[in-house]
Amino acid sequence: MQRIANLLAIQDGKVLLLQKPRRGWYVAPGGKMESGESIYEAAVREFKEETNVTPSNVQLKAVYTIIIKEDDAVVDEWMLFTFVARGVEGTPFDETREGKLEWHTIEDLDKLPMAEGDRTNLLFAALKEGIQYGTFEYTKDFKLLSSRIQTS
Repeated sequence: MQRIANLLAIQDGKVLLLQKPRRGWYVAPGGKMESGESIYEAAVREFKEETNVTPSNVQLKAVYTIIIKEDDAVVDEWMLFTFVARGVEGTPFDETREGKLEWHTIEDLDKLPMAEGDRTNLLFAALKEGIQYGTFEYTKDFKLLSSRIQTS
């Protein structure tokens, strides 16, 4: 099972998002964990690599299981660990091989193109207290089939 860590940076009422070239969808910067890394180390490393900035006040906000199905059969599954940072140091890249980086208002999370599970995840990370847990089931084209969410 793949392990993915991402990080949503919030500064001055805005969030730093990465627009991926394939679908044009927005995501929090992140990526695959390396062998031996903690989820924290992976989130911070991936964020720095993709943005060129250092996150401040990093905290875990969510843990999800992501399931991809085809005709009721599971074809892929991974764990997603989402962190939030309350500030960054440095100037972000404009664009990398991963996509374009842009600051958006938190309210934009409601309308920007993204996977529906990501929308749920990022809105919680930006606006709510506690930690969220859940499972998102998608088709191979990332149409949301179901979700189960718990919050502590």
